[in-house]
Amino acid sequence: MYKKTLFLFISLIAVNVISAQLVYNTPESVGLNAIYIETNVDSIMNDAITQKAFPGAQLLVAKQGKIIFHKTYGFHTYDSIQKVAKDDVYDLASVTKITGPLPALMKLFEEGKLNLDVPFSSYWSSWKKRKDKKDITLRELLSHQAGMNPYIVFLSDVLRNGNLKKRFIKEENRKRFSNKVYNNLHVKNRFKRKVFRKIKRSKVRDDKTYVYSGLASLIYPTLIENITGENYENYLNNNFYKPLGCEVLGYNPMTKHFNNAIVPTEQDSLFRNDFVKGYVHDENAALLGGVSGNAGLFATALDMAKYMQMLVQKGTYNGKQYFKPSTVEEFTSIQYPENDNRRGLGFDKPLIRNDTLNIKEAYPAPQVSATSFGHSGFTGTFVWADPENELVFIFLSNRVYPSRTHRNIYNLNVRPKLQQVFYTSPNSEEKIINN
Repeated sequence: MYKKTLFLFISLIAVNVISAQLVYNTPESVGLNAIYIETNVDSIMNDAITQKAFPGAQLLVAKQGKIIFHKTYGFHTYDSIQKVAKDDVYDLASVTKITGPLPALMKLFEEGKLNLDVPFSSYWSSWKKRKDKKDITLRELLSHQAGMNPYIVFLSDVLRNGNLKKRFIKEENRKRFSNKVYNNLHVKNRFKRKVFRKIKRSKVRDDKTYVYSGLASLIYPTLIENITGENYENYLNNNFYKPLGCEVLGYNPMTKHFNNAIVPTEQDSLFRNDFVKGYVHDENAALLGGVSGNAGLFATALDMAKYMQMLVQKGTYNGKQYFKPSTVEEFTSIQYPENDNRRGLGFDKPLIRNDTLNIKEAYPAPQVSATSFGHSGFTGTFVWADPENELVFIFLSNRVYPSRTHRNIYNLNVRPKLQQVFYTSPNSEEKIINN
């Protein structure tokens, strides 16, 4: 009787720990060295800003359910007027893929409304008569093993000689042009049909090798609406964002009227002719009214930490279960290692044999576990979760400011170096040598 009672008590403690919510604490509370961490992170960040990898950034790291580091660096822009703040809002770019449609797809899979291994055309009927697409599965699409084209530039459909085609874009909001692209720019509501048609007609590689493609992500929000019968944004808000306490996470932040500052992205010289701020940077997502599965979400670092911590805790956060542990494991596991494809279902994974590589060759840091997962974003965002090490890593920047030609975030290997700091930190009681 005593043993059974003790077992139940320990089990309850374990459940409470795994369902906990994030709290702020010190690196020492999880056995790490605060001086080592801050010294190294400061050095990497300041060097990156000096070399114009980005005008500013912030880093949030949680370990064992405790936020042990959250610090900002630099400014919104290179004019050094507005400092980066901890509650600033960033364009997540492709991090949207794992934060927007993916949790919805995971939930629908768990409910038996989606099967990963039947033809996707079972749910997306327009593909049924396409010989090269009718047998593609959702598992292949999510793991980028379907042979789809990487990208289609839909902006070319609305431009002629550098000018916007009035049959697709209007300056004023009209009944058939209610999707806002930017200030005083509205796209035709039915442009989405053109997007889907071009994806349907796009070529598929005969050899199904790993090719990263964001095309299916453009379809997922409509697919989710078709299956659930609910508005895509409302579905995400009601099932995930609001219960998690993600106060800002969502699409089109300019319509939300919150007090947080929004960090600008790029000087768009293609069709908006302005410094883009508060509207999605990605042109394809913009032409869908800012709501897409490939890009469009905006968030704070804390929002992203809560979402990733829920996944680290096997689908549970603050006493609420969002997914079964088996669902999280299924989607975060590598799918096609035999094809040298590192991807999970939607989630990015470390390079195969990543732990054998040095920091210059690895992705992300070589010390992350093989069970870790996350995603990067074109605008300079990066989120990663490591269940084995109970570590969540959130990096937000606007590296595309003022232009996407700025690539020093990659050249300097900024994000893996930052991540490595938290794996190589000495024990909190050890002395730091040669640092």
